[in-house]
Amino acid sequence: MNYTLDFTPVIDGLPNLLWACLGTFTLAISGMLLAIVIGIGGVILRQSRVKLLRWLVIGFVELIRNTPFLVQIFFIYFALPLAGIRLDPTPTAIIALGINGGAYAIEIIRGGVQSISKGQTEAGLALGLHKAQVFRLIILKPALRTIYPSLTSQFILLTLTTSIASAISAYELTSVSQRIESDSFRSFEVYFTVTVFYLFISWVMMRIFAFFSARYFSYPLR
Repeated sequence: MNYTLDFTPVIDGLPNLLWACLGTFTLAISGMLLAIVIGIGGVILRQSRVKLLRWLVIGFVELIRNTPFLVQIFFIYFALPLAGIRLDPTPTAIIALGINGGAYAIEIIRGGVQSISKGQTEAGLALGLHKAQVFRLIILKPALRTIYPSLTSQFILLTLTTSIASAISAYELTSVSQRIESDSFRSFEVYFTVTVFYLFISWVMMRIFAFFSARYFSYPLR
C-alpha cells in the first residue's frame, strides 16, 4: 500500500487547532466547576433527613452513571428547546459535562466525607461552630484532601470526554479536527496531531492539579 504522509492541511489548520485546544480547556474547566458544585450540593442533600431528597440524589447518580454520555448530551441538547430553553452547543456541552461529572463527584466526595470520624464533627459542634462551619472546615476540607487523587483522575477523564461534545458541534478540538479531515481527507495526519494535542492537554491539567495539591492539600497546611 502506497501512502504518502502530508501534514500540509494540519499545518495550515494549526491556528484553528490551537484555538480549539483553548475551547477544550474552556469546556473542561467549566464542566469541572459545575461538577464540583453539583457534587458538594449532592452530598449535602444525600445526608438530608428528608428521605425524598436522598432518593432523588441516589436516582440522579444511578441515572447518570448507567447511561452513555453521548445519550445524555443529545437528550439535553434536544430536550431543552422543548422546555423553551435554547442554548448554543457550547453551553449545552458545559451543562452536560457538569451533570455527568457531578454524578461521579457526588459518590467520590461522599466517600471522603464518610471517612471523617463522627468524633471530629461532635468536637466542632462542642466548640460552638455552626453546622455549615463544621461541614466546610472539619468535614469537607479533610475529605477533599483524602479523595483529591480520585477526584482529579475523574476530572482528567472528563477533560477527554469533551471530545464527545463534537457530536453537537460544540467548539472544541475534535469538532475542528473533523472539519479539517473532511476537507483534506488526511485522516491519519489529522488524528495523529489531535492525539498529541490531547496528551498535552492532559499533561497540563495534571500539572494544574499537582499545583493545587501542593498548595492546598499537602502537610503541613500553609
